[in-house]
Amino acid sequence: MSLQPCRPAPALTLVNELPDHGPRIEALLNRAFGPGRFAKVSERVRELADFAPELSFVHTREDRVLGCVRMWRAACGDQPIVFLGPLAVEESERKHGVGALLVEQACAAAQAAGEAAVVLVGDLPFFGPLGFEVAPDVMMPGPVDPKRVLARRFAPVDLRGMVGAR
Repeated sequence: MSLQPCRPAPALTLVNELPDHGPRIEALLNRAFGPGRFAKVSERVRELADFAPELSFVHTREDRVLGCVRMWRAACGDQPIVFLGPLAVEESERKHGVGALLVEQACAAAQAAGEAAVVLVGDLPFFGPLGFEVAPDVMMPGPVDPKRVLARRFAPVDLRGMVGAR
């Protein structure tokens, strides 16, 4: 019996989100979250915030969108912030660190752009190792488990108040 050499994993390509990615991102989000995604409190934030494509990224391979992270310019009280979400990765690509790489790329772009903090609604076991912590004084425009409201600060800013438009 001869052993076949392992093929290396395909290269991971992360690029800024462009308008032509839109339909493929929407299809990915529908597969990942279903129609219930529109009822989440994060959607209320996105309705109030300004989309930041220069801080948003997609993972592509052969013209397919396999993962995405979107960023939105918002405020927490009077403090300008960036709101992260949604983050989605095609099921076949999960468990390979793609989601974490997308978050790191988006956070690095936000920090380089001079943003003070990124806020999101998510799971601390996933986002904690990426520098996020529970943000007890951040309020969302709707019901949410306060332990799922997380922030990653790039500057010593006071994140207190309701997340909404800048």
